[in-house]
Amino acid sequence: MFDALSDRFDGIFTKLRGRGRLSDADVDEVLREIRLALLEADVNFQVVKSLVARIRERCVGEELSKALSPAQQVIKIVNEELTATLGGETIRITYSPKPPTVVLLAGLQGSGKTTRTASLAQWFKSQGRHPIMIGADLQRPAAVEQLRTLGRQIDVPVYSEASDPVAVAVAGLAEARATGRDVVLVDTAGRLAIDVELMDEVRRISEAVNPNYTFLVVDAMTGQDAVNVAESFHATLALDGVILTKLDGDARGGAALSVKEVVGKPIAFVSTGEKVSDFDLFHPDRLAGRILGMGDMLTLIEKAEQVYEADEAEAAAAKLFEGEFTLDDFLDQMQQIKKMGPLSGLVSMLPGIPKEVKDVEIDDRQIGQVEAIIRSMTREERVRPEIIDGSRRTRIAVGSGTNPAEVAQLIKQFREMSKIMKRMGGFGSKKTKKGRKAKKGSGGGRVTQGRAPLKLPNLETGGVGAGRPGAPALPGLPDLGGPDLPSLN
Repeated sequence: MFDALSDRFDGIFTKLRGRGRLSDADVDEVLREIRLALLEADVNFQVVKSLVARIRERCVGEELSKALSPAQQVIKIVNEELTATLGGETIRITYSPKPPTVVLLAGLQGSGKTTRTASLAQWFKSQGRHPIMIGADLQRPAAVEQLRTLGRQIDVPVYSEASDPVAVAVAGLAEARATGRDVVLVDTAGRLAIDVELMDEVRRISEAVNPNYTFLVVDAMTGQDAVNVAESFHATLALDGVILTKLDGDARGGAALSVKEVVGKPIAFVSTGEKVSDFDLFHPDRLAGRILGMGDMLTLIEKAEQVYEADEAEAAAAKLFEGEFTLDDFLDQMQQIKKMGPLSGLVSMLPGIPKEVKDVEIDDRQIGQVEAIIRSMTREERVRPEIIDGSRRTRIAVGSGTNPAEVAQLIKQFREMSKIMKRMGGFGSKKTKKGRKAKKGSGGGRVTQGRAPLKLPNLETGGVGAGRPGAPALPGLPDLGGPDLPSLN
């Protein structure tokens, strides 16, 4: 969603990096470019005006750090002000001292409200809570059944009945108290547009259940209309926050950058896909970093922690550096990466990735092709790929729906990666191994001081598919040694 805005900021800061100092004219030029970039991203005009004014005041009025270059100073200021515009801090959910904690969700039809009710229930489960969902959307056909289907998927009960929405909400709250549920999520009806009937129904449900939190679910793809919808609902319900859906879409992102300053309420949660699990707390600082090309390593680490077991990851790393990493292990690692989400999304979170690498279209089906090749091998071939000759390559290619050249290229790439990683791990010579044993014997843990920083090889070229003209390369390990990031300290 923010690719175009990120490209504009990258161009702005690239111009600054070669300058030894910034004159008033330089500052004016930078601010003009920032203003245009934000307006093109469909950010509210008043928000743009306020943001640019704050940046100008800090660039001109502050005693700037002598440790930073002019470009780094501007990037630091823009990052901090952009974070403030997005909300400043991640919302902190507190719970009612007298359970249950009631959460009311409102919104228009098509915004993803019912799915995100289930997403929020799953999030509360991950926090150790015991939620229940109430299906008070009796307007849309099959809305309650959709909620029940999602409830079965995440193992969360759903309460609903064919009566009045207000009565359903009240009865559902009583059911939560009777069954010991400490969080109640109320899914209300939406309309195609804001109308008096919708607002009156949501208001009556809110008065009946007295929610601790009222979240408005809005579609980020609607741009400035999302902000207008938020303003209208806030006038009736006194919102506590916004849940922004479809943040992975191709809209310009103006809603995310405008809603906090216009409505006065933060973005609480965001969804980045169609699945119930594509949902998390909104972190303003992380999104600001991604917009400015600084990556989002914290989110990437959290995604990895959700799918990787620490012991398994440690064992895989040890096998890789010891030269015992097999194609079976490689297949296991690819399965874990798939759980983290689309590859293009993961690459966008890495800091310092050049624009030309980010712009490369990564087809996740290539992982399936690699998996098919490995699964077509015998157990011995996966452990000792060097035994794969011409006839074996042909058999593997037939079994995986590829060709022998692609099989050979995968084997070659895997062999090169294993050699490089073994060498980088410091296990490439007898002398190093002896030194490692000596350090182990001294009673300390694994010693890494003095080791050169790891620089992953660029394996994008010549991957699977290289045997076919125009075929994409195997999604390998990108070169992470890109440009130095500006210091923000």
